[in-house]
Amino acid sequence: MPLASEILDAANDGRRLGPEDLTILFETGSLLELGQAAAAIRREKTDSAVATFIIDRNINYTNVCVYRCRFCAFYRAVGDVEAYVLSTEEIAEKVRETVEAGGTGILLQGGVHPGIGLEDYERMLQDLKRSFPEIHLHAFSVPEIWYIAKVEKRPVREVIQRMMDAGLDSIPGGGAEILEDETRKRILSRAKAPTRVWLDVHREAHDLGLRTTATMMFGIGEPIGARVEHLMGIRDLQDETGGFTAFIPWTFQDRQTDLEGKVETSGGVDYLKTLAISRLALDNVDHVQGSWVTQGAKIGEISLLFGADDLGSIMLEENVVAAAGAQHRMTQADMERIISDAGFIPKQRRTLYEPLEFPVNPPRIVPGETGDSP
Repeated sequence: MPLASEILDAANDGRRLGPEDLTILFETGSLLELGQAAAAIRREKTDSAVATFIIDRNINYTNVCVYRCRFCAFYRAVGDVEAYVLSTEEIAEKVRETVEAGGTGILLQGGVHPGIGLEDYERMLQDLKRSFPEIHLHAFSVPEIWYIAKVEKRPVREVIQRMMDAGLDSIPGGGAEILEDETRKRILSRAKAPTRVWLDVHREAHDLGLRTTATMMFGIGEPIGARVEHLMGIRDLQDETGGFTAFIPWTFQDRQTDLEGKVETSGGVDYLKTLAISRLALDNVDHVQGSWVTQGAKIGEISLLFGADDLGSIMLEENVVAAAGAQHRMTQADMERIISDAGFIPKQRRTLYEPLEFPVNPPRIVPGETGDSP
């Protein structure tokens, strides 16, 4: 069995790491050595002097959901006194505030509401694009898309195409949690999207020329093998399509969830270790995002030395993770300060990692295109 240090040397020499290598790194890798190796790979793939961020807003248009995931403190049942669905006017007002604050994108997603159909989503997208043609709509995760396709008995591809025609610009990586079905079954997320379905929906989006992101929520009592399987699933699909713009790992927050106190959640060390291994494993994904939202500003700053090249959004609004206990907040000045303190030049970007001066119309990928994201 190779030593973790030997595996890191091989990674820095350009050898692709396999599942056994990643398992050894998780089990025996030195935190600082992992960070150094991940930082070296990050310098090769992105501008070594710069770390990026975005100004956008996470609008959760409803908290009603037909699923009962054990890790979620956000969802409410139909008829619950705390259940809500935002009106078109309320959503538009949130977008207007975002634009006025210098925002360039909207992350629009919610619970899986049984009363919202495909035509409702189309109208939502059309109305927003009509009012705010410059805003990038990064919207509707796999569980929402797959549920619509099932209920309306339409192919996933048709659902995505219709959303694109209505104004959808890209799809977020929500609903991934851990892409390993035994873990998904335990946390009750397999019903909303088994691993195969999550990957297949992103494959269809990529084939249609739509960029997406990939995520991983860990620290929910999963075995190391589940994290490895997750990373391999993302890497294999990226080899096939080249459609992922970024990978965003974050840690489970357990307050007010069914799993509160029942699993050993991840702290800063496990987060940084997993972040670094993600950068080493995903040699075909250009961007890896650090998570200040769940870990706080200090760990967010350190993440830039452990393989992350981006710190995500200043997050004008976020409700899902906040409902489970994460209450960290960030201003643009704070974001620029912690990036500078980490030794990088802060630069604001758009949703698809275009620099701010890039034209508003997002780049598409050619169907069947493979390789690294541009």
